[in-house]
This record gives sequence, C-alpha cells and structure tokens, in this order.
Amino acid sequence: APTSVTQPATFTLEYVLATHLLSLGVQPVALVGHSVGEFVAAVLAGVMSLHHAAPLVARRGELMQALPPGTMLSVRLAAQDLLPRLPATLSLAAENGPSACVVAGPSEEIEQLRAALEADGVVAKTLQTSHAFHSAMMEPAVAPFEALVREVELKAPQRPIYSTLTGRLLTPQEATDPHYWARHLRETVRFSPAVR
Repeated sequence: APTSVTQPATFTLEYVLATHLLSLGVQPVALVGHSVGEFVAAVLAGVMSLHHAAPLVARRGELMQALPPGTMLSVRLAAQDLLPRLPATLSLAAENGPSACVVAGPSEEIEQLRAALEADGVVAKTLQTSHAFHSAMMEPAVAPFEALVREVELKAPQRPIYSTLTGRLLTPQEATDPHYWARHLRETVRFSPAVR
C-alpha cells in the first residue's frame, strides 16, 4: 500500500491500541513511538489533539508519497560502524537496535552498498518500501509539512515522551516547535537510544 495510506493506518492502529491499554488501567511511565508512532505519543501526552494529529499524519504521508521513489536497506551493524561506510548520497534512516540499522537513499546506491556489505559478510536486506524515508530524499517535504504544523496548537507534554529524533526526553521547547515535527520526517529515527 502507498505511504499515503499506510501512515494514517499505522497511526490509527497504534492510537486505538494505546487508548485500549489506557482504558484497561495501564499507566505508562513514559511514551516512545517509532517515526509516525511519535505522533500517537504526542496525542496521548496532550502535545496535540487527535483532531489535529490525524490530518497532519495523513498530509505527512501524502507529502512523502509525492517525492521520487527510493530504497531502504536493513543492516546488521551498529550505527558507529555503519556511518563511516555511507557515501554522501545515503542516509542513516534508523537506529533500531545496538546492531540493527536502516540506510535509505537512491536505489542504485543502496544496491551498491548492499553488495559491498554482503561481500564483507554483513547481513543487509532490502526493505519493501516505496520511498527512502528518513533520508535526504525527504528534504523537499520538510518545509511544506512545517507550514502545516504551524497551524496546529502545540502544548508541553503532560506525560514524558522519549524523542526518536534526539534519543532523549522530549523537552517542552521541542514539543511545541513546528520545526521539530518537520525535521522528524527527514532525520534518523533514534529508536534504540530512545529505548535505552
């Protein structure tokens, strides 16, 4: 399915699951969400209303869908070992675990990297995605998305959120900054540092 469909679907599923857990009496100490999941965390923490977040996520997906296609590659290496191997055309899209990363960028360069890593005995698998999310290829979507976020009321989190943009506790300044939410679709998903 296109990302214009999968992003709102992911958001909806995660929101329903989270609100169901809350209705059962589960009280989270902190929240963390992988990429679009951080928008669910933002709603649950009162940063933005569901009324505003749902259309934002839909527009985010549409903006990303409109960009040229690219490829993402799952790599079994630590971020610090992988970064020196990346050419300027490729981006570290996600740091998912201590030795699990995702690289994104133009398909031809991704295939060259995959072959080079495989030749060195590193496990690298192409992911089934239409675009190179969280890469330089997403840059044209940043400013238009920031303009959309500027129209939304943002508040300081009422529950702690660990940011997957910084890998640290989300500050009130970041949560209420439209530029934060715009960079969020372009920069590396720092999921592993956030979880740690």
